Amino acid sequence: MNHWLKLSLPLALSGALISGCTTMDAFTGENQISGTSKGALAGGLLGAVIGAATAPKADRAKRALIGAGIGGVAGGGVGFYMDNQEKQLREELVGTGVQVRRTEAGQIDLIMPGNITFDVSSAAVQASFKPTLASVARVLSEYDDTLVTISGHTDSSGSNEYNQLLSEQRASAVANIILESGIVFERVAAVGYGENQPIADNGTANGRAENRRVEITLDAIVAD
Repeated sequence: MNHWLKLSLPLALSGALISGCTTMDAFTGENQISGTSKGALAGGLLGAVIGAATAPKADRAKRALIGAGIGGVAGGGVGFYMDNQEKQLREELVGTGVQVRRTEAGQIDLIMPGNITFDVSSAAVQASFKPTLASVARVLSEYDDTLVTISGHTDSSGSNEYNQLLSEQRASAVANIILESGIVFERVAAVGYGENQPIADNGTANGRAENRRVEITLDAIVAD
């Protein structure tokens, strides 16, 4: 498939969904999205981001630059840009239980333990955690030259198939809240890793608790 065709597919998807879900307002004569179609539209956008994390980062960045209409960070200013974003995230997330880490590659990782994000075996974000995600989204709105990758992880309890599905559903649930805040979908990707990327020993209760998590990884989008 042609590279530019692949790049345009998520944009074409959103356009097709919108055109297929509009109705005519009898009073204003204007097209509008019907209430019954909003769920299908949201589902379609999530379909465009689930699994997108497996695409090359350069392709995702180009898609965001074109589709989201952003300029990107000048190469020499990336460190300063990420430093400021990290500082603001740390301020917003004090006392929430979310860990903010800076990687050697310059990324920002937000590590969200399972005990504060989801109930056991549930993919519904806890109501008490939604304000925390809203705080994250506020920062992401300000720092809009940032790629957002959401990954779901489980412990090794249960079957591989169950854990994989649960991790995907949890990543999707977090992505949905981020998208609902107004973050453009070209910047967002989500993926589930099931039990395949543990950060602690699954042989202990504490280790399993650490492995049940959602992570948000932030990368600067660098201008050409």
